[in-house]
Amino acid sequence: MANETMHMSAAGIAALRQREGAVLRYYNDAANHCTYGVGTLAHHGPCTDEELRRPVTADQVNAQLAAGVARAEAAVRRRVRNQQLTQAQFDALVSFAFNTGAAGARAALDAANRGASGEVVTHMNDNVYVHPRDANGRRLAPRRLQGLVNRRLEEAAPFQTGRNAR
Repeated sequence: MANETMHMSAAGIAALRQREGAVLRYYNDAANHCTYGVGTLAHHGPCTDEELRRPVTADQVNAQLAAGVARAEAAVRRRVRNQQLTQAQFDALVSFAFNTGAAGARAALDAANRGASGEVVTHMNDNVYVHPRDANGRRLAPRRLQGLVNRRLEEAAPFQTGRNAR
């Protein structure tokens, strides 16, 4: 089975940390969900006042990052079994799955499993919207985020023609 022994590289983890940022407190993300650390979702909906005052340690952030990366790696290995990925491709798919969740990454992972690099790029580049919620949890109109556009360009790069060995 292809990719069964792959893990995200140190460079891939460093890039993920840079893309996500590391915040040692709880905050409301762009979709108004309570988040902390390196993009760790605490829960859907905004943080409570108590959560906004709660500090987060570097050890907590690192533990949640490691757990999130492990889940994303497992999702990539589980869904991309037929095509051997380069390290750059594996890192990119793990970063994407970390950010979107395994369900959100499914179409891109399935395309990678078929060796359809162009479809991987398309699926990644389509995933640049957040669906914010108001203070009462009601879903608002989706918003396109330039930060996600930039991130997807980086993540999709190893699947671009001529860049697979990057």
